[in-house]
This record gives sequence, C-alpha cells and structure tokens, in this order.
Amino acid sequence: MGDKNSQFDPRKIVIFFDFDNTIATCDVFDNMLLLFSRDDRWVELEKRWRSGRIGSKTCLEGQLRGMDLNKRSLDAYLPKIKLDPYFKEFYRFLRHKKIKIVILSDNFDYILNRVLKTNDIKNPKVFANKLKFTRNRVTTDYPFKNKDCQICAHCKTKNLLAESPKGSIIFYVGDGASDVCPAKYANVVFAKDSLLRHFKDSKLDYVAFRNLKDVFIYLKRKVK
Repeated sequence: MGDKNSQFDPRKIVIFFDFDNTIATCDVFDNMLLLFSRDDRWVELEKRWRSGRIGSKTCLEGQLRGMDLNKRSLDAYLPKIKLDPYFKEFYRFLRHKKIKIVILSDNFDYILNRVLKTNDIKNPKVFANKLKFTRNRVTTDYPFKNKDCQICAHCKTKNLLAESPKGSIIFYVGDGASDVCPAKYANVVFAKDSLLRHFKDSKLDYVAFRNLKDVFIYLKRKVK
C-alpha cells in the first residue's frame, strides 16, 4: 500500500467491488437457497465448498439443481434485495470523478443486473457467471473460469488485470473467499469478514470497513 498521506489522481484509479455482502447487504444466492431449495442437500455442498473439497462452480451447479426456480419466482424475489445504503451516492461520486468502476462477482449476471437496475444503478460494468432462462429452464455458463484453478467459478483476478491499464491505482472492496486472489493485486484493499481475516493473518496491508460509508469517506479524502 502506498503512503497513507498521498493523494490519488482519479484518472488512474480503477475501483473493483465485490457484490454479495459488499454492494448488496446480504449474500443473494445464499438467501435463494433458503427460499427456493427443495430440501437441505445444499447444506452439505456448502460445507464441502467451505472446507475446500469442491470449488464454487461445482457447489453452485449442485445447489441450483436443488432449487425450484423459474424466471417469474426469481424476478419476484430480486427487487427485495437491499443495497448498502451508501452505494448509490458513492457510485454517483465515482462517476462524477470519472473513476473507473468494475463489479466482480462469483454470483450470476442475471441476478446482479436485475438488482442493480431495480436500484437505479445505471450502466454498471459487471463481470459474473452467466445465467439465463430458456423456456423457463435455468441454464448457466462460466466464461471467466480459469481452467487451471478449481477454486472459483469466476476468476476475478483475470478480469481485474484485464481491466487495469498499465499505471493504474487499483482499489479493491470485498469480503469473501473469491476476493482473496484479486485483492492481492490491489494498491489499496478494503476488507471485511473472511477477506479481512485472511489479510490480517497473512500480515498484508488492508483498510478495514464495516459498510461502504467507510470506503466513501476514505476515497473523498484521497482523490485530488
């Protein structure tokens, strides 16, 4: 991490946000498991994923198969998702400063885009796994999977590097296991929950945050 008293040129900043439990106030997919799962088989998949015995793609696919899910029921559920109360104002500030904003998620694009649109977040740049409904049947795709890594369905690191021009000042805001790898490439990491514990245990630099108000205040002080 750079000098704590330094100011940053907004033209060089790229800020990456995780979605679940970062922009959204909950883990949207986890809530879907509670709402739509036909039985509790998803719990064992979750345990196997958390212990590292399976990757997130295997976990997501198994859990989706166990849901009674169709487009109508999902579309009825997603408008109920709340965003961090400071995200909209923060997003407007970043757009005003012409700071590049990228959202990276190991969730599904259909879910993110519906939630963001409902909350009037205009033209977000989103990278996530793909989900669509074909004749009311759920189909998925994982275009950002790293074939050499079985941990995450979406290799956030790959998209972070692709979206960060040479000389970028990279900010990363996240909370979970899928954020560990990409956050290591950032100049400034805002961390909470398991990402915070990982950075603390690994003695890596980070800025702890509780909600996006903390990140917003930090950026307002640091941007020229």
